[in-house]
Amino acid sequence: MKNQTASALDQLPRYQPRQFLPESTDLTQTETAIRYYQQLLDTSPQTSDELRTLLLNRSELEAAIAQVQSILYIQMTCQTDDTERAAAYKAFIETVMPALKPLNDRLDRKIMRAIDATGFNDSYYDLYFRKMRSDIDIFRQDNVPLQTEDALLSQEYQTVTGAMTVTFDGGEHTIPQMRKYQLNTSRDIRERSWRATSQRYLQDSKPLNDIFDKMIAARHQIAQNAGFANFRDYKFIEWHRFSYTPDDCKRYHRAIETCLVPVQRHVLSRRAEQLGLETLRPWDMTVDPLGREAMRPFESTADFIAGLGRMFAAADDEFGAGYRFMQDNGLLDLESRKGKAPGGYQSCLNEARKPFIFMNATGINDDLRVLMHEGGHAFHTLSCADKPLVDYRHGPLEFCEVASMSMELLTAPHLSVCYDEVQQARWWRGHLETIIRILISVAVNDAFQHWLYENPTHTVDHRAEKWLEINDRFGCDVVDWSGLRTERAAIWQRTPHFYQTPFYYIEYGIAQLGALGIWLQSKQDMDKAIANYKKALALGGSQPLPDLFAAAELEFDFSEKTVRPLSEMLLAEWKKYSDE
Repeated sequence: MKNQTASALDQLPRYQPRQFLPESTDLTQTETAIRYYQQLLDTSPQTSDELRTLLLNRSELEAAIAQVQSILYIQMTCQTDDTERAAAYKAFIETVMPALKPLNDRLDRKIMRAIDATGFNDSYYDLYFRKMRSDIDIFRQDNVPLQTEDALLSQEYQTVTGAMTVTFDGGEHTIPQMRKYQLNTSRDIRERSWRATSQRYLQDSKPLNDIFDKMIAARHQIAQNAGFANFRDYKFIEWHRFSYTPDDCKRYHRAIETCLVPVQRHVLSRRAEQLGLETLRPWDMTVDPLGREAMRPFESTADFIAGLGRMFAAADDEFGAGYRFMQDNGLLDLESRKGKAPGGYQSCLNEARKPFIFMNATGINDDLRVLMHEGGHAFHTLSCADKPLVDYRHGPLEFCEVASMSMELLTAPHLSVCYDEVQQARWWRGHLETIIRILISVAVNDAFQHWLYENPTHTVDHRAEKWLEINDRFGCDVVDWSGLRTERAAIWQRTPHFYQTPFYYIEYGIAQLGALGIWLQSKQDMDKAIANYKKALALGGSQPLPDLFAAAELEFDFSEKTVRPLSEMLLAEWKKYSDE
């Protein structure tokens, strides 16, 4: 698998011939990458057309470099125990990227001067220039080595977690493979597997805390170097969050606490009642509450890949065609195996303008949702491939997740590919419960991140205490955690976002509300909902976030105004499938 993945990525053709870079250019070499940046810096545009050419040449160079990095990252995560892949990715992060950051800043400043000098006046580039000015404002040369350190610590986290295996039930299992035991109808098996997985994480809890302590220190220093009080405020600018503030995020937290936590309590109370339990334990959260065996959508990974292809095609011809392209061109690595990094993601190969999907399928029901989700990201990549600027081929993260979460709901009407009517009802109940959990976990994780960076001198013990406190605030105390305080206090370490993409979590909440809006449209008119979805995705990142929501006929809002009616709708829909 790993050799096939590497070969497929290396052979993928470019979306269009290069205009600036030679066709054969090794951008893993620092000197080579610097040389082409210097050529751009040596350009002196005298007219608007010459400046536009500079912008397109820069985009071509950035896309080529980004694709090199994506391929190295994909190859590393597909086999974290391959020392050559790890070394290649590390070398790129340590040498090429730090050398290019100051050149990018110089080029940003050159372009800003050229706008005035040439009288450039094209509104299409307004958002692009706004982001550029923001990047100029926060760039500091002193932060380059700190950002490199942070990236290498992220790789270290992946190496530690990717090496984790659990001996259970007579065999060795990856962490993703252990998930299936939480679906077992035997409570004893669920408890023993949960404890075995938790103990495996606790074995590495100290090194994971050490990694995170170093990250916190580096990130706080990055913020201070750029003149910010904390990393939270710095990151809002770096993420180009022009349309909302930290206070808006905290309003989301309060809305979830007020409107959705009571819904979650009702759902969990019903789960306990159906399981015949006075209280739920952590290993009672995903098993079927009526004691039915876990649903298995497909018998093999090959069947899984083919089955999802039929579902995408049934939802929409373009969805199906895009997925078939990925399937035919080696752009899927889906099965869990030893040495593979945990989790799932979609990565854009920016010169080919094609997506790659990585996940850890183990034959469980949730595999469907994960591939639907990443398939939404992939279709987003394909939808805006025609945008000439690489920056506009990437939507804001908040809308990227609308693409993925909406796709889960737009393909779900075609579950008959793998499930009968009773199983489809089970899927819908489970998925609605997942949406409720996601909206709450976003509030938990985002509130935790705000606290982490507002209090950068906190200790490991402070961190654990705050994690427990926030979980209790958002209704997680309804589960009986007695005797499991240490395990519960360390569960945050299983969320890679804290390590790899700090402050990337509120996006899931904003987007999930948007996806529910698309779903409501689809219940009235599926064709119109898909048309709105496609129209918005095709804009990529060329419009501000509220305008992308408007293109899909959605309101950009994540306050109680939006959360309350959607919470009521979720409860009403859930009751249809919960045997009430």
